[in-house]
Amino acid sequence: MEKTTMMKNKKTPFSIPHHCCFFLSLFSIIAPTRSHNYADALTKSLIYFEAQRSGRIPYNQRVTWRDNSGLTDGLEQGVDLVGGYYDAGDHVKFGLPMAFTVTMLSWGIIEYGEYIAGAGESEHAVETIKWGTDYFIKAHTSPNVLWAEVGDGYTDHYCWQRPEDMTTSRQAYKIDENNPGSDLAGETAAAMAAASIVFRKTNPHYSHLLLHHAQQLFEFGDKFRGKYDASIGVVKNYYTSVSGYKDELLWAAIWLYKATDNHRYLSYVIDNADLFGGVGWSITEFSWDVKYAGVQLLVSQLLTDEKHMKHKSILQQYQSKAEYYICSCLNKNNGTKNNAGFTRGGLIYIRQWNNMQYVSSGSFLTMIYSDLLHKSKHRKLKCHGGDVTPQELLQFLKSQVDYILGANPMNMSYLVGFGPRFPTRVHHRGASIVSYRENKGFIGCTQGYDNWYGSKDPNPNIVVGALVGGPDHNDEFFDQRGNYMQTEACTYNTAPLVGIFARLNYLQNTILHASF
Repeated sequence: MEKTTMMKNKKTPFSIPHHCCFFLSLFSIIAPTRSHNYADALTKSLIYFEAQRSGRIPYNQRVTWRDNSGLTDGLEQGVDLVGGYYDAGDHVKFGLPMAFTVTMLSWGIIEYGEYIAGAGESEHAVETIKWGTDYFIKAHTSPNVLWAEVGDGYTDHYCWQRPEDMTTSRQAYKIDENNPGSDLAGETAAAMAAASIVFRKTNPHYSHLLLHHAQQLFEFGDKFRGKYDASIGVVKNYYTSVSGYKDELLWAAIWLYKATDNHRYLSYVIDNADLFGGVGWSITEFSWDVKYAGVQLLVSQLLTDEKHMKHKSILQQYQSKAEYYICSCLNKNNGTKNNAGFTRGGLIYIRQWNNMQYVSSGSFLTMIYSDLLHKSKHRKLKCHGGDVTPQELLQFLKSQVDYILGANPMNMSYLVGFGPRFPTRVHHRGASIVSYRENKGFIGCTQGYDNWYGSKDPNPNIVVGALVGGPDHNDEFFDQRGNYMQTEACTYNTAPLVGIFARLNYLQNTILHASF
């Protein structure tokens, strides 16, 4: 990422769901509005991650313009760091956003796995997670050592090359007892704990291994506290941990509780609720940096289980902050500064640089909260600007997703490869240069700038399923390779969409069947 601030569509046989009245009531919401092929969007969103793979490309790779890369990562440091994902349009492997990407992919499967399976994409979704967790296992070389990054943004951004031709530095950086990084350790623990739930039934041995690493990483991050960007200076201009590490420690603890049912982790979330800001921070964004809204929503889910009622008071405080976040997405809090804001066309708008990451993550949490409201006794979200029903929350998040897919003033899909019109000059090194498999001739460090970067032609390779940064506050988008604020895509932009597309596809099919 450039410098930042903060296949086959298999349908399940139709049956009337347990909450049929709820689903049928959605007919008035979904049927009259423009609907998209969410199954196709789901398939393409998962294909995207194959374009971002580092390491040795497997035989069943669907993105055929990519080839092996980064095969000596970690060699200088005597560790095997081959694999993982490139975060965006460059070739640095940044641990923090990679871990958040895997956490969100895992959460999507945990909540909506049956719908992903119903669309015939379960295998691809699980493979996507495992590509990341296999790397984390390698990167966690001992209980208190985690390799945080391979490559650095300074040298990487000096070159415009295919990943297969990389000549830039592949130095690796780690956190340890003397160079702590509680935020990175916490997020990686959360990713591995969440993924352990995904693999619990299908691969119990692997699930247990992930959980073992997650528990060690949490203990490491909690015992040796500090921000990872204070220990690894080269990350500061790219993925600075502005929120600090307390949100990641809470995030890791609540995921470990979900994975283990060990009350020690729940006690950590309860006991540190105030000290770590879990019930103090009112947040209007959820991202690779700021996890509070995710923590607050996960904790809110505990209120549906009677066994947690002895902590009801603290849990409700967390829920209050979760509701603040959801209300902010809806622009229903009191005061402009307490809301996310909208573009004129109705898109959530947080900031100019890569705004779509906040749209996808906000839509995901809104869908989760809609489900939670539906299951609870209190069927309405109470915002300062009025009460909101679960159906209205669903309608809102659908409007955000449909905007992404083309229902916007530009009539452009911001999910690359979806629909008739989408960005063709994505800020992505590998996509913008002729495929290595087509032309194996070496392309040097600056040769890419000379011959490809400034070209007005469309990229020769399509990064299918990539969610680009998106339009500005006036809903305007300029499809130029150098316009990285708008045309660069990141793994954590697309990750929350996987679960959303699966759920919307299921609802669409359910309503379609019910209408006949």
